[in-house]
Amino acid sequence: MTHTLPLPDFTHERVEVITGRRSGLFIAVALHSSVLGSALGGARLWTYPHWSDALGDALRLSAAMTLKNAAAGLDAGGGKSVIRLAPGETLDADRRRAAFLDLGDAVELLGGAYRTAEDVGSTTDDMLTVSERTAHVVGLPSAVGGSGEPAGPTSLGVYESLKAVLERTTGSADTAGRRVTISGLGQVGGRLAQRLADDGAVLTVTDINPARQAFAAGLGATWAEPGAEHLVPADVFVPAGIGGLLTDEVIDALDVKAVCGPANNPLADHSGAERLAGRGILYAPDFVVNAGGVIYLDLEAKRIGTTEEIMARVAGIGDTVRRILHDAEERGITPLAAAEELAAARLRAGAAAGVR
Repeated sequence: MTHTLPLPDFTHERVEVITGRRSGLFIAVALHSSVLGSALGGARLWTYPHWSDALGDALRLSAAMTLKNAAAGLDAGGGKSVIRLAPGETLDADRRRAAFLDLGDAVELLGGAYRTAEDVGSTTDDMLTVSERTAHVVGLPSAVGGSGEPAGPTSLGVYESLKAVLERTTGSADTAGRRVTISGLGQVGGRLAQRLADDGAVLTVTDINPARQAFAAGLGATWAEPGAEHLVPADVFVPAGIGGLLTDEVIDALDVKAVCGPANNPLADHSGAERLAGRGILYAPDFVVNAGGVIYLDLEAKRIGTTEEIMARVAGIGDTVRRILHDAEERGITPLAAAEELAAARLRAGAAAGVR
């Protein structure tokens, strides 16, 4: 399901919007900030009711990438690209290839100020197609010497964040026996569910794809109908699908101790952070929790550290979450405000130093 949201404030350096000359599809490439370096953010292929919804998503997601990359300590700015499918529209192999060739052309227009990668709806093989039209792409298939699928690192970062949240809310980071609801069983949500099932967590899961029920059954998880998963009592609610899930109505109905998940922009409105806090629900900011993939992609592309060292840095996201939660409590602010200030401080320092 796509949640229609109003267009955000325009604070971007540059946005390219094209109709793909091969595919005929609407494509938006949004560069939000290059203060800390060449922007990095994935390419989303998704269904939107209207082209303006796709543009709005690109604007929101690229701004979130600026915060994500800054809070993660990367020398990378924020950007995102979106390919829009109309409701009911599907792509055959030829038109899919055409779409990603068109995306490569759009990315090339920014001259290296933005690097793309796989995201929701796209794959590493799609990025190989993009690389035929631009060099400004990361996360190519491992078979051709690329860094491969980043969902594993992303799920590790979410897992370590979830343990930090449990530590804060229950006094122990142990996930065994903890009730966790996961909304979305894609590349990241599925991997997280597997980790937690192996730990002995009590899982409730759902996905808009009913075929994922077989995967859920294999985990021993309880299946919830999409749209009703937030009503299940749990220790942690994990939004792992498309953004905008946490509306005021959903927040008011939650029966959980915490929210911690990889979905980008899960809050339908920024004020949702205050609303969660008012209900005594701890919120781990998405752009901190889900930074594992972008840390992996950026450092692998720049050949900074061994794979083991990079994964150790990804696992360190849990400590970043602990620091943010501690800071928020000490200052009497929401964790979202504390995380935004962490990112803003780094952006100010980067601007002052002239980092590009």
